[in-house]
Amino acid sequence: MHLPKKCSKCSAFRVVLSALLLVALLQLLYLSFLSKLHGKQQRYRYSELFGGSGPRSAARSESNSRKERLRYSLSTGGIFDHSGQYRVYKNLVQSDFTGDPGSNVLTLATHTSVNNLHHLRDLAERWRNPLSVAIFAHGQDVKFATALVYALGVLCPHVQALVDFHLVCLSGETASFPEQDHRHFTGLDDCGAVFSRLEAHGSKYKNYAIGANVSYPNNLLRNVARGGAESPYILVVDIDMMPAADLHPQFLAMVARRQPAADRVFVLPAFEIRHPRKIPATKAELVQLYQVGEVRAFYEELCPRCQAPTNYSRWVNSHADDILDVAYTLTWADPWEPFYIGPRTVPLYDENFKQYGFNRISQACELHVAGYKFSVLNSAFLVHRGFKIQGEFHARKDEENQRNRLLFRSFKEALKSKYPASSRRC
Repeated sequence: MHLPKKCSKCSAFRVVLSALLLVALLQLLYLSFLSKLHGKQQRYRYSELFGGSGPRSAARSESNSRKERLRYSLSTGGIFDHSGQYRVYKNLVQSDFTGDPGSNVLTLATHTSVNNLHHLRDLAERWRNPLSVAIFAHGQDVKFATALVYALGVLCPHVQALVDFHLVCLSGETASFPEQDHRHFTGLDDCGAVFSRLEAHGSKYKNYAIGANVSYPNNLLRNVARGGAESPYILVVDIDMMPAADLHPQFLAMVARRQPAADRVFVLPAFEIRHPRKIPATKAELVQLYQVGEVRAFYEELCPRCQAPTNYSRWVNSHADDILDVAYTLTWADPWEPFYIGPRTVPLYDENFKQYGFNRISQACELHVAGYKFSVLNSAFLVHRGFKIQGEFHARKDEENQRNRLLFRSFKEALKSKYPASSRRC
C-alpha cells in the first residue's frame, strides 16, 4: 500500500523541520557555552588585573602589589604645578626595571594626551629601554587613562618592565582607583586588546583641540617626564616619533669611550615619513627613503626654518659610521628647535608655553644663552609618523601661535637677567 504523495511530502517536511530545529538548538547551546566561557575568561582577566581569587598565587601576589602601589599613588592626591592649574600624579604606575644600573645611561621621555597614547606600542617596541611617559587627561578621560595605564602595566610585560607613567589633569579633577569601573576593562584579554582600545579612543580629539578652554600643557608634561627619569642623559621626544633602532646601545658605547662635556647636547636630525607602516631602523634605510621623497625634513612644509640649521644635506651626505659619534657642531640660530640628548642638568622647559607654538624653541634658545654647544650625531635620527601638512591642525592653532610669539619676546628679555654674564642672545 502506497501513501499518497501529498502525505509523503508532509512527512519529509517534518523531518527537515525537525533537523533545522535540532541544529538551531545545538547552536543556542554552543553560543551559551561560549558566552559562559567568555564570562569566565573576563572574570579571570579581571581577577588577574585586581588580584582576586584563583590558582595562580604568584601572579595574584604581583597583581596585588601593583594594585597597592597604584592605590598609594592615587591616595596622595597628586601635587599642583607652579601655576596651580594642573594636578600631577608622578609615578602613577612605575616600571619593574631590573636591568643593570650601569646600563641605564639614557632614558627616553615623552608626553601625550590620551588620544595619542596608542603610539606607545611601537615606541616601546623600538626603544626597549627605560621610558618615562607623561599623559594629559581631562574630564572622563582621567578615569579612562588611569584604568588603561594600569591595564598596560599588568597585561604588557615589556611595558611593565620599562615604562614609568605620570598623569597630569586639571587641578579641579582627581584620578580615582579603577577597580570597580568594570566597563573600562571589558574585553581586555591581553596587551594587544589594551592598545586596540587606546587606538579606538584616538580619534576623539584633533591635535590640541581637547575641549573648550582646556590647554594642553606640553612643556609641563615634558618636565614631568624628564623628572621621572633616573638616568644621567635624557632624550625628550613627542610620542609619535621613533628613534633609530640601535640608538640606546650606541649612545651607551659613545659615552663609555669619552665622557661628554656637561655643556654639550647631542642633536638628532628629525624627519617625517609619508607612509609610517615601516619606520627605517638605520641611517642607510632612512637615506634611501629620503632620496625618493618618502622621507623629508621635519616640519619641511610648516616651518622649514625651524629645522634648517640642522643642515640636512650635510648630514645625509656624510658617511654613516658603525660607531656613533659627533659629525659636526653648530651654533644655535633662531628659530631652530632641535631634538637632542642632553644631560639631566639642562634647563627645564618654560611651563608658561602651552598649546601650539614656541614651546621647544624657547628651551633651545635658553640652552644657547646658557652656553650649551649643539653637536649633531653622525647616524642617530628621529622619524615622525606621517607628513605634517597645512590644514590638518585644530581651528585655534594660529591664534595660539600668535599668543606664544608674544610670550617668547618677553621670555627672551627675561633671559638677559637670568644669564647676566652671557653675551649670547636669541
